[in-house]
Amino acid sequence: MKSKRENIAEYILYLWQIEDYLRAFPEQANDNAELDEILRMMHEEGVMAQGHIQLAQIALGEMEDLHDELLSTEAPYRAVIQHIEPALNMFKAKTDRPSMSDVEACLTLLYQVMMLRLQKKEISEATQVTVQDATQLLRFLSKTYYDDSNMTETER
Repeated sequence: MKSKRENIAEYILYLWQIEDYLRAFPEQANDNAELDEILRMMHEEGVMAQGHIQLAQIALGEMEDLHDELLSTEAPYRAVIQHIEPALNMFKAKTDRPSMSDVEACLTLLYQVMMLRLQKKEISEATQVTVQDATQLLRFLSKTYYDDSNMTETER
């Protein structure tokens, strides 16, 4: 399984992808302990039709907490958010959850574009620019999360 500490954004996207895969092919979990465990969680948590398991939701919450912290302490991070916010707001308005957080919107955008690419569908130039900005934001968050989680106890 992808490591949350190594790259939390990739970890969340991986879990979302596995959830979708298991929704489509639940029988594939039988020969794989990791898939079987995620399928079990999906059943227990009632997310077989839609939604995300607690592992993904907790990781997303950790990213959102870090996002909020960085907004209050890091001017360069605020500048990235201010730059991407209009595009994110337009994206969120087109979804069934326009009140989702900016972090969730970035992840959802990347996931949806990944699905479109797998289907060999065209991605508009404006969407590609927004994806680059979202990727930059998620990369910054993931690196900060990695750095924070690798600090020794004496550094904290």
